[in-house]
Amino acid sequence: MVILFDKEYLEELYYEGKCNDKNYRFQPYIVKGYVKCVRILERARIIEDLFPFRGLNYEILKGDKMGLSSVRINNQYRLVFEVLIDEDTNEEIINICKLIDITNHYR
Repeated sequence: MVILFDKEYLEELYYEGKCNDKNYRFQPYIVKGYVKCVRILERARIIEDLFPFRGLNYEILKGDKMGLSSVRINNQYRLVFEVLIDEDTNEEIINICKLIDITNHYR
């Protein structure tokens, strides 16, 4: 999949391992888990490629986050993303993933 970053801090965390914005400072183990999740998303060709990774707990979100999906970084944080389908080929194969946010699962 092609990964697009919706927010600048997500891109900084992935490429640099840290973020300049003080509102988005995470513990090193959270950043490591985030990078791991993004790498798995990069390698996936279709969404079903995520199913064997039981620890990710892939889910399609409901309610006010309808249309978004998430994978778990750890028990507390999840990576929220939007799956975009390539309209040029008109196929169900998903090749673009737009990362939206890292959220506290219990808020």
